[in-house]
Amino acid sequence: MGARGQGIGREVRMKKKKPEELRSYRWYGAHDLRAFGHRSRTAQMGYDRTDYAGKPVIAIINTWSDINSCHTHFKQRVEEVKRGVWQAGGFPVEMPAMSLAEVMQKPTTMMYRNFLAMETEELLRSYPADGAVLMGGCDKTTPAIVMGAISMNLPAIYMPAGPMLTGHWRDQTLGSGSDTWKYWAELRAGNITERDWNEIEDGIARSPGTCMTMGTAATMMSITEALGLALPGASSIPAPDSNHAKMATLCGKRAVEMVWEDLKPRDILTAKSFDNAIVTLMAMGGSTNALIHLIAMAGRAGIKLPIERYNEFSAKTPLLANVRPSGDKYLMEDFYYAGGLRALLAELKDLLNLDCRTVNGKTLGENLAGARIYNDDVIRPRSRPLKAAGGLVVVKGNLAPNGAVIKAAAATPSLLRHTGKAVVFEDYNDMAARIDRDDLEVDADSVLVLRNAGPLGGPGMPEWGMLPVPKKLLKQGVRDMVRISDARMSGTSYGTCVLHVSPESFVGGPLALVKNGDLIELDVERRELNLKVDAAELARRKAAWRAPERKFARGYGAIFSRHIKQADEGCDFDFLEGTAATPEPEIH
Repeated sequence: MGARGQGIGREVRMKKKKPEELRSYRWYGAHDLRAFGHRSRTAQMGYDRTDYAGKPVIAIINTWSDINSCHTHFKQRVEEVKRGVWQAGGFPVEMPAMSLAEVMQKPTTMMYRNFLAMETEELLRSYPADGAVLMGGCDKTTPAIVMGAISMNLPAIYMPAGPMLTGHWRDQTLGSGSDTWKYWAELRAGNITERDWNEIEDGIARSPGTCMTMGTAATMMSITEALGLALPGASSIPAPDSNHAKMATLCGKRAVEMVWEDLKPRDILTAKSFDNAIVTLMAMGGSTNALIHLIAMAGRAGIKLPIERYNEFSAKTPLLANVRPSGDKYLMEDFYYAGGLRALLAELKDLLNLDCRTVNGKTLGENLAGARIYNDDVIRPRSRPLKAAGGLVVVKGNLAPNGAVIKAAAATPSLLRHTGKAVVFEDYNDMAARIDRDDLEVDADSVLVLRNAGPLGGPGMPEWGMLPVPKKLLKQGVRDMVRISDARMSGTSYGTCVLHVSPESFVGGPLALVKNGDLIELDVERRELNLKVDAAELARRKAAWRAPERKFARGYGAIFSRHIKQADEGCDFDFLEGTAATPEPEIH
């Protein structure tokens, strides 16, 4: 079930680089003043020339920090990666990078995804790296370090953090995020006590690792494996499992081999491999955040991934992973014991491009050989899916001309076709101030609308899209409503939430024109989201709309404000997309 035996490349004769062809040779191998400085300072760190001369330098991009609980074990894992590099005849160099701690970083880690992507790319470019091991897992770290590695395009392998252990409260199993929202609603409704709530707080996160629901972290780790950038089986291993340490060492070994073979990310990533990633997303009932990240990752590889592509695969891909929140019972630890990602993908071979290359030198099809399901309630067979198709759906209409997304598998079925009156909140602070007021004009059929929560409006498109159900409705037993925003939501969230409305309200998208009492129609089967207001009235409202001031006058925020793209375009910076060459640094 782990990555054991999966890290050795295909037994084919490949032209191996010569030591003087290594990129690091420019730093260490020359006979000049600068190379003297490089070698003498390496000696200063306690290394003999035989430790690195003629050997691949493997940059280990480590997103560990004291503030990132998901990566607590990375202090140890980096040593295990180094062990693998040494064993394979390489020279490991740990390079700490910005740690995007999903829970702690404000206003949102999404604002800093592109920052980490730039840092990864520039670390690899400006130092004597021949290849890289990318250590990530917490939601945005995975797409960020992968985006940076794709742009730099040195041999690179991704080492996923793995999910934490299952949470527990008394006799109840707890899942990250999903049960936070569930029990918060029960606390607000008066159905559990503060003591209960405190006990849940102490039992929901029991070990290092990412959220153990099928949140954004688990989704992106799995998708990156499906893309071919991680060892087969690596993404499913729980963080505390001893197999995870073994996998880390195998990553170090394989990184060295990849340098000699000159196997780079853009040799692996193709339009077909991104199709494989979308199939994986749909079959797992994964996070809506993946739509944005995959578009951005594809853009770095020079591949256009239109948002409509998701619906093509949504219509034919069954939901097989019975993992919360799209599933009704299990968590990622159960998924691993049931056979993990390899078992799930083996059920979908007819939908996958099995000839796609992967980091271990084999094809995806070869890596799936022998995989099987060990618990068919956790990973359902094709004959008995949780949902035949349509787990994630892109909707369009006059309220979302460029698209919006809904996780239909985690929504209330009766609300997937719904018309209701809008209750509009101008921003998060307005929502927080009014949502629980007794005089809020709202009923169970209302449609909650949050605007100014998109890429520019948030800023950074925070995970505010799972708007809370008003307290007075909670007390009546209501637990779900149609909620619409230009925000994202956590992959651990659930409910009938329409997200990523594009263009966002902050730039004058139709969401900015909605008024209280307007009728909004959602029809997921028809892939439509419409504001039932005539075009002439919308034109009048548009003419009266005034653009708000940008939120940042200086610093990274100003760069973000000038260059961030919309959700349907992947929220990358406009100057980072594509595969235009960046010159190697001169060494003088």
